[in-house]
Amino acid sequence: MPSRLCLHRQAAPQSRRAFLQQSSAGFGALAAHGLLSLEAQAANPLRARQASFAPKAKRVIFLFMHGGPSQVDLFDEKPELRRHDGKPLPFDKPRIVSSQTGNLLASPFAFQHHGQSGAQVSELLPHIAKVVDDLCIIRSIHGSNSRHGGALLELHTGSDTFPRPAMGSWIQYGLGTQNENLPGFLTINPSLGHGGANAWSSSFLPAHYQGTRIARDKDKQWKIPFITHADTQPDAQRRELALLEAMNRDHLQRAGADAALEARLASYELAFRMQSEAPSVQDLSQETPATRALYGLDDKVTGAFAKQCLLARRFSEAGVRFVQVTHGYWDQHSNLKGDHTRLSAEMDRPVAALITDLKQRGLLEETLVLWGGEFGRTPVAQGRDGRDHNPHGFTMFLAGGGVKPGIQYGHTDPFGYYAVENRVHFHDLHATMLHLLGIDHTQLTFRHAGRDFRLTDVYGEIVHDIIA
Repeated sequence: MPSRLCLHRQAAPQSRRAFLQQSSAGFGALAAHGLLSLEAQAANPLRARQASFAPKAKRVIFLFMHGGPSQVDLFDEKPELRRHDGKPLPFDKPRIVSSQTGNLLASPFAFQHHGQSGAQVSELLPHIAKVVDDLCIIRSIHGSNSRHGGALLELHTGSDTFPRPAMGSWIQYGLGTQNENLPGFLTINPSLGHGGANAWSSSFLPAHYQGTRIARDKDKQWKIPFITHADTQPDAQRRELALLEAMNRDHLQRAGADAALEARLASYELAFRMQSEAPSVQDLSQETPATRALYGLDDKVTGAFAKQCLLARRFSEAGVRFVQVTHGYWDQHSNLKGDHTRLSAEMDRPVAALITDLKQRGLLEETLVLWGGEFGRTPVAQGRDGRDHNPHGFTMFLAGGGVKPGIQYGHTDPFGYYAVENRVHFHDLHATMLHLLGIDHTQLTFRHAGRDFRLTDVYGEIVHDIIA
């Protein structure tokens, strides 16, 4: 995969280049799957690396619906629910549940078939319904945990028990970045609860693969924190970094190669380069009136999430490998009708606009878009206007990046509780995502605590049926 040339990249001093060449001479060849050794990555941790095989996607945008949107109210119509509303579930509920639930609860929302594919979409999502022929809707996703914290971590990291590197960290570790002036992994408006920073942490992978958080500042602008350095001019900062680098280089020459120190030096350099490029990428004023209208940027309902989705497109277009955007809070144990209506109105238009915008720019075919939450909701009720957590069968969708458009894959039971046909576990989703990026998920490993770890652990099957 070709590297993207960086206009603002600072040339390393000749003595440092010579030192790095000497210290990396014995690091060994590329692994069989095309990934650099750990030491070679430490010497240049962010450079783009060759995929194992020809990739269909170059980057990922993950639209995370925090809290668990209801599949039976958005994408998975169940006539049996309406027919048996208020009656007991005719089979056993899971042994372990999040909360006590009652009888079946019909969806308060109408469904229609849309597009050439005829996919079922709720009346809550009129904009997504218009792009449904670009979507690969998987109705048979399942996970292993019914609690927010564990399920969120399982979706993001592949493990619901112990801290592990996030998806974006694994992808950046495997492929590097397309733009060395920007982080390879960005998370916009992430949740600070239910796993918190573990959802974008690099865990035991080197620290330069962790996610960089974009939050709203005091002026309500979405920005990388501390991206500007108003008190110090760029030439002064350059001299400060040069002095720090010289001191560390002297230390390295005395003490020998130190991958951690090299990584720290690289992070300082990245932070300096980011100040040159990131502000312009974050500047949404450059967008045309037509694009602003497409996303609903100036609408009070859609504006906040529209800004996040537009930032995702801009950073992806600039070469960021993995961008996550979080929207929530989809946890309707009560007030399902009111809150799902409000949340859908905030999310529907910007998500459809992102897919449309990527497609218009010729970026969708090489950008994998993933939409979904950490679990879905139960078809049985809490009260008369709420649903509990359901990790046993729910819906996510993908678009672009080499997946088949306009298909619906997998099924839940007639009431929407359990995935029963073409079941797709989170591990399978991860394996498929890595495959689309040109990575063999069984070969993307990191030695830690005496064994090799990977995103899919010892599991994961590629869902070939959804790949174009």
